[in-house]
Order: sequence, then structure tokens, then C-alpha cells
Amino acid sequence: MNNNITFETAMNKLGEIVDKLENGEVSLDELLRLFEQGTELASFCYDKLQNAEQRITQITSLNQGRTESEDLDE
Repeated sequence: MNNNITFETAMNKLGEIVDKLENGEVSLDELLRLFEQGTELASFCYDKLQNAEQRITQITSLNQGRTESEDLDE
């Protein structure tokens, strides 16, 4: 998969794949190809969300540390 893809683009593509799979009008070979592509996109999106959560946690921790030391200075 293209690593330059954005989270939003991956989610849109995943939604399109889900729509095609739910429609039920694809051949078995196409279904398998779409399923494989969908699982790759889902994994990519999950990883992006995990990384975002870690960054938010780090930023929050840093800001809480600053707030506590600012409180001690007063």
C-alpha cells in the first residue's frame, strides 16, 4: 500500500470497499481482492489512530507537567 496516503483517503476508500462488498454484486475473485485491500486499509487506519492517540497522550502529559511545575512556583 502507498504509505503517502492520508487517513481520510484511506477511510474513504475503505467505505467504498464496504459498499461494494455489501452490495453483493462482485465476483468471488473481486470479493477476495476487495477484502484483502480493505483489511490493509483498516490496519493502516488503526495504526494511524494509535499513533495519534500516543501523540495526544504525550502532549497531554507534557502540558500537565508544566502546569504542575507552574503551580509549585506560585
